[in-house]
Amino acid sequence: MTSSPAATTTRSRTGLWVVAICFVTIVFDGYDLIVYGAVVPSLLKNPDWHLTPGQAGAIGSYALTGMVIGTLCVGALTDILGRRRIMFASITWFSLAMGATALAPNAEVFGILRFVTGLGLGGVVPTAIALTVEYAPPHRRNFNNALMFSGFSLGGVLAAVLAINLVPVHGFRIMFAIGMAPLVLVLPLAWRFLPESVSFLQARGRYDEAAALAAKYGVQPEPADQKRTPLAVLFGRKHLVATILFGLASFFGLLLVYGLNTWLPQIMRQSGYPLGSSLRFLLVMNVGAVVGALVASALADRLGSKVVTTVAFALAAVSIYALSTDPAAFALYLLIAIAGVGTVGTQILINGYVATHYPAGSRATALGWSLGVGRLGAIVGPLFGGWVLDSGLSLDWNFYGFAVPAVLGALVIAAVPRGDRERRAEPALGTTPQTA
Repeated sequence: MTSSPAATTTRSRTGLWVVAICFVTIVFDGYDLIVYGAVVPSLLKNPDWHLTPGQAGAIGSYALTGMVIGTLCVGALTDILGRRRIMFASITWFSLAMGATALAPNAEVFGILRFVTGLGLGGVVPTAIALTVEYAPPHRRNFNNALMFSGFSLGGVLAAVLAINLVPVHGFRIMFAIGMAPLVLVLPLAWRFLPESVSFLQARGRYDEAAALAAKYGVQPEPADQKRTPLAVLFGRKHLVATILFGLASFFGLLLVYGLNTWLPQIMRQSGYPLGSSLRFLLVMNVGAVVGALVASALADRLGSKVVTTVAFALAAVSIYALSTDPAAFALYLLIAIAGVGTVGTQILINGYVATHYPAGSRATALGWSLGVGRLGAIVGPLFGGWVLDSGLSLDWNFYGFAVPAVLGALVIAAVPRGDRERRAEPALGTTPQTA
């Protein structure tokens, strides 16, 4: 039986609520992480804390370490509590932790609270991905996921804009107080409009509720398509090389994302730019990432994930290296925008590449593996940037240091073997986007 146009429109509109709520949640996820980079110059100048770049880099990694633990806990709790409750708990946790961070009396407490914030943030990304993909039409899964994830960079834009206008007048603490906003802006909407996962309801034996949601949103859950366990598929002879390479690619990708978002303002300050201009560079990089994530995902649908992801890493390497050549003002901003495309945009491409490379029954496990290894890169990124700035090397090495991981990322993606599923899917993607 075919659906009427009115029913199809209703399902489309209700499905957009899922994308919208996850998008806004990811905006604050991005804000809460990138805001640290926006206030690092102020923290380093704080006469009471006496932080060095190395210590500031370590603090920058605390939230990311908490995210790793939070993500692992979510994996264990989702099957018990459901994705809807996990999203509620994560929003409440990281919002309250941001408010507490604004009151931190010293650097030690500040660092501990950044770790606590990361625990809550760790539940947001995997839950948002799962719900967005599950409730997206099959032909829009890749685009909806990219649209949802562009909220991360928009959060970076928000952090930079607010920092430019508020930090010089009110200090760094107000930036963390603003992080409590999701309690008022997001949580009520999520409570009212965010549905539970259909697959979770089925797994818990709540078949009537699952059927009602599936009918309302037009969801068609994918059946398992292989007899082996997902881990056996990932680490079997056929996919082992790709599995290792995807983990490495995510490591380099997230090292760049979190390393640059933490240290770009301070790097530009060391290059002679005032605080306001340095924060504008962070703004431009994240604007470039918002646009680049959507454009790159559309190109990947048509040209294939491998070639577009490799080129994106290469663009990041070239643009970051070129920043060391003291380019003219227009070229400088353009290069920083391209660096945004090559960092956040590249990581979204990696996620899409992983999803199309493996069978549907192994997709979630494959993404969990690549993002899990990638989180280690996210932890290393701020530490790596702090080490480079503390090393005493010339200012050019502030840029060379981040160009190297981009080159390595391009080489790793270029080496990924083409799987059978990828070869079957890519020709179809040239006409109708169906990437999960």
